[in-house]
Amino acid sequence: MDKVSLRRSLLKFRQILPKTEWQEKSDRICTHLQSSPIFKEAKTVLAYFSFRQEPDLKPLFTNYSHSWGFPRCVGNTLSWHLWQAGDQLETNKFGILEPVANAPILNPSQVDLILVPSVACDVRGYRLGYGAGYYDRLLTLPEWSNKITIGIVFDFTYLVEIPIDEWDRGLTGVCTETGLKIINKHQGEKLNNVG
Repeated sequence: MDKVSLRRSLLKFRQILPKTEWQEKSDRICTHLQSSPIFKEAKTVLAYFSFRQEPDLKPLFTNYSHSWGFPRCVGNTLSWHLWQAGDQLETNKFGILEPVANAPILNPSQVDLILVPSVACDVRGYRLGYGAGYYDRLLTLPEWSNKITIGIVFDFTYLVEIPIDEWDRGLTGVCTETGLKIINKHQGEKLNNVG
């Protein structure tokens, strides 16, 4: 199945998840992240605000032992801004919540961990995104290419293999409601040298 068909099929299935099941699975993902050494040792974490029934990471955002960064879509790139619970948000052209334009910008050197929204991930660490290429472009930039990246998906979208293109980059790991799977162990161990 090609990327477009696979994306459409998985998004449709995700949209019909009952609200209680969606929240329960999301809460389990948050629990697995909170108990992982990679998350515990990170000081600055980049995340996302749930959209179209993506796994909801909101319970994590009141963890004040971390600084949190969230993206703003600026042209065809992502700009990362510092945000904490209670700070103002606005809705962008895609209908996604993002920090306001004057929120403090995060420098890549401050970032330890990126929680990557995904339509699907596979056991090799490849991610199927939404098709706009924001994260693909970000993760090929030298200042971002070595960051620890965890794809966030529900277990039914953690697949054996997804179609990939030459610009796709593997993630460090994938977290579902059944646990955190580290795929690129070398990259996962880099966090021990942070701080």
